[in-house]
Formats: sequence, C-alpha cells, structure tokens
Amino acid sequence: MHHLLWPEGTPEEHRKELEPILLSGRYGTMPMAIFVSENKDGSPTGFVEVGLRSHADGCDTAHPVGFVEGWFVQENFRRQGIGRALLQAAEDWARQQGCTEIASDTWIDDDRSQHAHQALGFEVVDRCVHFRKPLIKPSE
Repeated sequence: MHHLLWPEGTPEEHRKELEPILLSGRYGTMPMAIFVSENKDGSPTGFVEVGLRSHADGCDTAHPVGFVEGWFVQENFRRQGIGRALLQAAEDWARQQGCTEIASDTWIDDDRSQHAHQALGFEVVDRCVHFRKPLIKPSE
C-alpha cells in the first residue's frame, strides 16, 4: 500500500523506510506509529502513519504536534468509514503523546485528499509552492 500512495519509491525503498519504524516505533529521533485496517479475511485495506513533529504550519509552536505522514485506503474500500477510523486512531495516538493538535498536508492538486481532510475536521492553514535551486561553486 505504501507503493500505491507513493509510487515514485521502489518497494525496496519503502521496506527500508518502514523497517526502523516497525522495529522501534520511531522515525529518526521522533516517535511514529503505523495503524493498518484489515478486511474480514485479514487482508490490509488501508493505513495511516502518524508521527510527532516539533511544529507544523498553522499549529501552536509552543507544543509538539501529531502529523499525518501518510493516509491511504484502497480504492474498493473507500467511503466505508475506514479512513475515518484510521484517522481516529492517529488522533488518539497523538493525544497520548501529549499533542493538542494534529496536522497533515497533501499535494495542491489532490482535490480528493483535500476534501477527505476537510470532511474529517482539518482546516486549510496555508497553500505553498516549494522551490529549490542548486548552488554551484563559483569558478576560481
């Protein structure tokens, strides 16, 4: 499912990223949790990854914030309350970490994700286009 949400990564890259989280409950130095939903036969239907961040856009900078790093429900299981239940698990986890807010982000052109977030109580706090520029060493 990771590959379905983030197809630019290879299955091997996803495995390497997930392994330390599953073994330690941490990503780098910060706590992180992954909640998985299953259908009646035990097959996975969706997941949410939630972590702790020192800050997030639009949130109170005096407190750490829960952050939804990834949230996915397989197409044929959508609109059944699975996404809502996964997000509720993420919110409960963030509360247990002492958070008073949870944040998330999505691509600016992903209307479906934006609507899902807003339907579950998220509010838009910013819209941003990120830039980068390589720094080339000046010639001597």
